[in-house]
Amino acid sequence: MGGDPSTGDGRRTNGAGPGRRGWRAVFAGGAVLVLLAALLTTGWATDRWPFDEEDRYCWGAWQENSGPSFLSDARVAEGGARTATERGPTPDRPNGVCTLSIGSGGEEDLRSEITVTYGPAPEEAAPRWDWLLSHLGGSAVPLPDGLPGAVTGGSGLLVLPERCDAPDGRPTTVTLTAESSRSTGDGRRAASTGFGGATSTARLLVAAANAAKERAGCAGPAVRTDSPVLTLPEDPERFAHSPLCRIPGLEVDEETAALLAGYQVGTVGPDLQSCSVGYRNGTGTHLSALMVAEPRLVTLLDGAVGNRPPAKGWRATGSFTADHRVLRTECAGRPVAFVMSGMNEERAGAFADSVAARLGCPAVAPRP
Repeated sequence: MGGDPSTGDGRRTNGAGPGRRGWRAVFAGGAVLVLLAALLTTGWATDRWPFDEEDRYCWGAWQENSGPSFLSDARVAEGGARTATERGPTPDRPNGVCTLSIGSGGEEDLRSEITVTYGPAPEEAAPRWDWLLSHLGGSAVPLPDGLPGAVTGGSGLLVLPERCDAPDGRPTTVTLTAESSRSTGDGRRAASTGFGGATSTARLLVAAANAAKERAGCAGPAVRTDSPVLTLPEDPERFAHSPLCRIPGLEVDEETAALLAGYQVGTVGPDLQSCSVGYRNGTGTHLSALMVAEPRLVTLLDGAVGNRPPAKGWRATGSFTADHRVLRTECAGRPVAFVMSGMNEERAGAFADSVAARLGCPAVAPRP
């Protein structure tokens, strides 16, 4: 009666206490509860749950730690921060913008602001011309796989299919731009955003485009780019005494040449040709010249060119203003458009005729 509940070898049987194994279970269960409480407290304080998937940005298109360095947690490891805002698009309001701001913190404090926009080109003519030169000129190269657009190592433009056109008929585009600067001993200087090159930029652009058009209600088949982007065959050139962009008729005098930093011969292809000439110390652009012949890119100029020749004798319709020379013509049954800034009528004709001759077409400018 009331005997010892333990066995002869010291093991506890079915007595009232929990025994050694029972105490281990109690301690283990308590530790789990403490850990869960800590995790829940952390999630509540930071609004970031330990078991959540990694953050996604720009309508869910880009995932944290997915490749490009600007998405890496290492970029914001030392007191930095990454924040994102986005609005639209929706089927009722087919315009949208996503902005991703990144500050690395630390001594170098690398700051970046990346913006993706969804919507048509600017409505007014002159802003649209400058918008095209900024996205398709200079060092931009065509998107691969037949996609209507162009890309650089830090920017891009893609024209979406007709089903996504704006109510007024303007094609809808997705653009990607970035600005970055790094703190130095004597202020801030421009820096790389960390897209990972033109091919990576193209894939970021396409991913954002697919996510945005899904939100806008015109998704259709997903846009794909699997091929690498072709790189420019040449680096920017210092100006010597050859014609600018190696286009006969774009020579400059010695006084002007002393002000120029050089020129970037961009793409020279059947659908796109461009060249830009800048001033020393990055103080602006001396001239920009762009030709587009890809059909969807040409439609970006619909309603912003004019429906009559810009001057007597031109084999094109167009508009000549103090700052721009814009032309639209045909070459071998295809529409071809030219957008030029910083060029007088004679220089505009030299560029247009040089491109037309390369494409095997008649001259565009009037003959003397």
